[in-house]
Amino acid sequence: MIENKSQEEQEIKGNSRRDFLKKSSVITAIALTPAAAVKASDLKLDERFSDALEQQSLSIEINGQQHELKVEPRLTLLDLLRERLKLTGTKKGCDQGQCGACTVHIDGVRTNSCLTLAIMHDGAKITTIEGLSNGNQLHPMQEAFIKHDGFQCGYCTSGQICSAVALLNEAKKGDASYVSGGLRKAPAALELSDEEIRERMSGNICRCGAYPNIVAAIREVQSGKTVEQNFDFAG
Repeated sequence: MIENKSQEEQEIKGNSRRDFLKKSSVITAIALTPAAAVKASDLKLDERFSDALEQQSLSIEINGQQHELKVEPRLTLLDLLRERLKLTGTKKGCDQGQCGACTVHIDGVRTNSCLTLAIMHDGAKITTIEGLSNGNQLHPMQEAFIKHDGFQCGYCTSGQICSAVALLNEAKKGDASYVSGGLRKAPAALELSDEEIRERMSGNICRCGAYPNIVAAIREVQSGKTVEQNFDFAG
């Protein structure tokens, strides 16, 4: 009886292992094959796994405009914005969530769009750099970046500005950062020091090194007070 039970357990484990390896192979094949080239019939998947390639319905609001879409479950939000909707202000930098160039707002929270799947945000409200301005009227943060020359090549700028706008909302709510102090005395809106701004913007990399000007732009918008420029225009 004991031998039969042990044999049954081994068979169950064997089936589970084969099932796991099969799923892993399918997921790998899906991840490495271009979307346009993949068909469930080509991979000879059984019904349990072929659903992974079927397009799903997605209802999402982007910059105030509602979109009803069909997307593959593996499509990232970044690729949806850039490739499907042609909102190319959101940049693809490292594509690994390290540089912050792809930062957008999801329901008001800043997020690296390269690290999240579009299908996960059904019913969400997305704001990209294109949605911050009001027609020809720039967002105050955009104006401050221009005034303080908070960009050079400009590749990281859309992510920097989206992150900076979200940073101000976080400070208004009293959200703490690693360097915040005295929260028990002042749990409400935080006055941001340069150190606070640098810490809160640390997820956005500027390879040109425009950090002092970025800090000055954010400090001016947050404080509502004029901040002197750190540079002089030539000529």
